[in-house]
Amino acid sequence: MNIDTIPAALLTVGVPVSHYTASKQPDKYIVWAEDGQADSLWSDGRMQEQVVQGTIDYFTKTENDPKVAVIPNALIDADISFRLNSVQFEDETKYIHYEWIFEVV
Repeated sequence: MNIDTIPAALLTVGVPVSHYTASKQPDKYIVWAEDGQADSLWSDGRMQEQVVQGTIDYFTKTENDPKVAVIPNALIDADISFRLNSVQFEDETKYIHYEWIFEVV
């Protein structure tokens, strides 16, 4: 499993990156976490390659934040499979919250 590619790619974005949780962050930050197993490769009744799925969450208070385009490019450059899952505005914190789902072998 090559999970170390996730933080390495995200650190190139230029904002703080945390694993699982973040507190007392500036106005822009990323949190990533593994969530479970995705569709993995099975052959002859045995798992040949385990695929791990997780989330990458970007929090920003800047509308049209250019980092939203930088994050997918960093994942593409690191050969990480991903998809944009949701974009939400959080009323309580005033953050715009972007969530990507990733998969790594």
